[in-house]
Amino acid sequence: MMLSLDGVDAGYGGLRVLHGLSLEVAAGEIVALVGANGAGKSTTLRVASGLLRPTAGRVVFDGAELSGLPVHAVVRRGLVQVPEGRALFGPLTVAENLAMGAYHTGEPADRVLELFPRLAERLDQRADTMSGGEQQMLAIGRALMTRPRLLMLDEPSVGLAPLMVRAVFAALRRIRESGVAILLVEQNAAQALALADRAYVIESGVITLSGDDLAGDERVRRAYLGL
Repeated sequence: MMLSLDGVDAGYGGLRVLHGLSLEVAAGEIVALVGANGAGKSTTLRVASGLLRPTAGRVVFDGAELSGLPVHAVVRRGLVQVPEGRALFGPLTVAENLAMGAYHTGEPADRVLELFPRLAERLDQRADTMSGGEQQMLAIGRALMTRPRLLMLDEPSVGLAPLMVRAVFAALRRIRESGVAILLVEQNAAQALALADRAYVIESGVITLSGDDLAGDERVRRAYLGL
């Protein structure tokens, strides 16, 4: 397994959010993490990326334990998060945001601009003047500039028009085809389960279901697919 969270407890202050959580992502696969608001999805990604230290358990990436490493060291190992809200440098241009992603790799932007041609048309445009869909493309593109081996995305479709949602999910398929594994947190459970090779369901900080056909599970259909 490329990424493994094993028995992780984590939270904020005196509030524990994750309770013995375990999940795995193998090389080259897309794994979805599905759950209601407040279930602990974003907290799981924050623990994996080093933004939040677990109080118990282990985070292992490519055979090496990450717990306690600073975020920049986690990124250099190839584990990169695209946060909810995108966290772009608004006053900077598209080109400058991409360059920030390449600060330790020197990665040229060619691959990103091929994946997202719209960004190529807006290299000199400020990030904060772009549409939500364009900003999401830029956030993913900036993450790709770090040369990730595993890309974690937190709610990439939030606030996007349906056309842009389709474009983003098509890009995720192409990213996986290039050899990058993906851990996806997504409010649109139907889209996430259709894209993913495997999925986990998280409820109140605990993994309650996992498998490669959760869209067919009656509990998932009722709770998350509205069926």
